[in-house]
Amino acid sequence: MKKNLLAFLVFIPLLFAPLSLFADEKSSNHSLTQILKGKHRSKENKDRDQYRHPEQTLAFFDVKADMTVVEVWPGSGWYTEILAPYLRDKGKLYAAHFSPDHPTTFSKNGLTAFLGKLHKEPKLYDKVEVTVLQPPQEVQIAPAGSADRVLTFRNVHNWMNNDQAAAVFSAMFTALKPGGILGIVEHRGSSIKPQDPKAVSGYVSEDYIIALARKAGFEFLAKSEVNANPKDTKNYPEGVWTLPPVLRLKDKDKAKYLAIGESDRMTIKFVKPQPKSLASFLPSQLLGSIERANLTDIPTVIHK
Repeated sequence: MKKNLLAFLVFIPLLFAPLSLFADEKSSNHSLTQILKGKHRSKENKDRDQYRHPEQTLAFFDVKADMTVVEVWPGSGWYTEILAPYLRDKGKLYAAHFSPDHPTTFSKNGLTAFLGKLHKEPKLYDKVEVTVLQPPQEVQIAPAGSADRVLTFRNVHNWMNNDQAAAVFSAMFTALKPGGILGIVEHRGSSIKPQDPKAVSGYVSEDYIIALARKAGFEFLAKSEVNANPKDTKNYPEGVWTLPPVLRLKDKDKAKYLAIGESDRMTIKFVKPQPKSLASFLPSQLLGSIERANLTDIPTVIHK
């Protein structure tokens, strides 16, 4: 009886769910513009579009609606609420989140909140597949070689701080198809000062991330200034978290930091190279000899 009642209570909200969660829904294939205006996004999240430029960022990463995409450490799901409806009908979204067995309460609570978000709106999130990324124990963020795109937003400093960066970049490389793209947005550190390997301030230099990616096997493709903020001096008492949206100093100099806005961010992409052919490993002299050989002189053996 209790099971039937629980099932009924879960089903009731679906009966009265709005027919459209989007501002202008004309087909099942929602455009990014429609999704960004959607009623499922809070005012607070929409207000951050001016700093995070999701439509331009996803265009730079060349994300298409029919792709398989992995979002690595999606946090509270700011980008998930854009990617999930965009990919729902024709593509696939993996969300590689914390482990339910994570040693910190913060991470466990983060996962619980994220799963709650997905369960609350099944019309948007029912096809999202949640995987676990907790190096070094759990690193399969998606089936090997299955992803067209792997995306992560403001997470590299966390991996550096926990000595996980090499393992995560390797996991992202493994998940991608040859020719697949890794897209990274990160708080951009100074190109002059030495990089703190723990990234305690939250800032990471472009050169450092490029080196991490290349070490994992990626090739650099391009970078964009779409998320740049020249007002960001990168020198604050509480690191990048001094700025909005965190505002760790609370009311102290709040107007000053609001005027700066969110951090200066790199937007950078890498490609997983295609496997090299056997010919690429042969010495050029030997390869030339093979190409010049008259292969018609080789006798044909017929097996009876």
